[in-house]
Amino acid sequence: MNDRYSRQELFSPIGKAGQMKIHEKHVLVVGAGALGTGSAEGLVRAGVGKLTIVDRDYVEWSNLQRQQLYCEEDAEKRIPKAVAAKKRLNAINSDVSVNSLVLDVSVEEMAKLACDVDLIVDATDNFDTRMIINDSAQKSKIPWIYGACVGSYGISYTVIPGVTPCLNCLMEAVPIGGQTCDTAGIISPAVQTVVAHQLTEALKILVGDYASLRNKVVSFDLWKNEQAAIHVAKLKKENCPSCGEKRTYPHLSYANRTKTAVLCGRDTVQIRPSKEYVGELKDLEKNLRAQGSRVVRNDYLLSFSVGEYRLVVFNDGRALIHGTKDIAEAKTLYHRFLG
Repeated sequence: MNDRYSRQELFSPIGKAGQMKIHEKHVLVVGAGALGTGSAEGLVRAGVGKLTIVDRDYVEWSNLQRQQLYCEEDAEKRIPKAVAAKKRLNAINSDVSVNSLVLDVSVEEMAKLACDVDLIVDATDNFDTRMIINDSAQKSKIPWIYGACVGSYGISYTVIPGVTPCLNCLMEAVPIGGQTCDTAGIISPAVQTVVAHQLTEALKILVGDYASLRNKVVSFDLWKNEQAAIHVAKLKKENCPSCGEKRTYPHLSYANRTKTAVLCGRDTVQIRPSKEYVGELKDLEKNLRAQGSRVVRNDYLLSFSVGEYRLVVFNDGRALIHGTKDIAEAKTLYHRFLG
C-alpha cells in the first residue's frame, strides 16, 4: 500500500485506525456548486470509501470563479455539474467509489439517497431542500452538516439527530437566511472557509470523535474581520415537529413535493414533469431544428432559445427556463415544446 494518507494518519486524532474508519464510510453531498465541490474534493482526498454527489444544474461560466472542480470546457459544453465533478474526483483518487446523480433532490429522491449513507453534507442553495435534508436526516438518524455563504459571509452548523437542536429548532433564533450569491455576489475565500468548517466536522464524525464536535453555529465575515460562535444547545425544542417528542416531519409531506420552483436568486424556473418523461432529446432536437431553432445538445441535456428565453431540457424531462420568474409563463413554454 502506498503512503497516500500517511500525513493524515500522523495526525493523532485520526491515526491508522481512524483512516480505516474513513475508508469504510459513505458520504452524501447534496449540491455540486461551490461548497459541494470543495467538500467532495476534500473527502475524496481524505480517502472516504464512497461518495455520492447530487446536483440538478450544469456548469456555467459564472461558476468557474469559485467552484473548484470545473474547467472552461465544462462550461462550454454545459456539462452537468455532477458528471463533471465525478470525472475530476475519479482522477484525484481512483480508490474512492464516486457515484454522481443528475437530479433535483425533493422528498422522494432524498428518501432513496438517505438509505445507506453515514453522513450528509449540505451544499444546496435553497432552504426548501435544506429542510427536506433536515427532516430526512432526523427520520433516518443520520448526522448532517449545514453550510451556506454569500458575499464574504459564511455559516456552518452540525446536526446530530437525538443530540443537538435540528435546523428547524433554530429557524427563529439564529440568522441563517438572507441574500444569495446571485444577488450579492461571493468571493471564493468565503467558500473555502465554510468548506474548512464542514470538512473538519465531517472528519470528526467519520472517525467517531463526537466529543470534539463544536456544538455551535459558527459564522464569519472575512471582509469585515468578524466571526462568531453561538451556543445553541438550549434551543432544542421538545415540540419541534422535525426532532421533538411528537415529530411529524412536516417537510417530508406531499405539499413539499414541488413540481415547479423559481431557482434561488435567478431569473430561472425549474419544471419537473408530473410523470416520467418518455421522449428522446434527439427527437426534440430534430423537431426544433426543423423549426429553425439553434440547438445545443450533449449526452445529458439539450439547450435552445425562444426569443428572450433559454430552455435547458434534461434526459428525464426536467427543464430550466431561463429569463423568467413567472411560473405560469414558464409552464406555457415547457408545454409548448414538451407537451
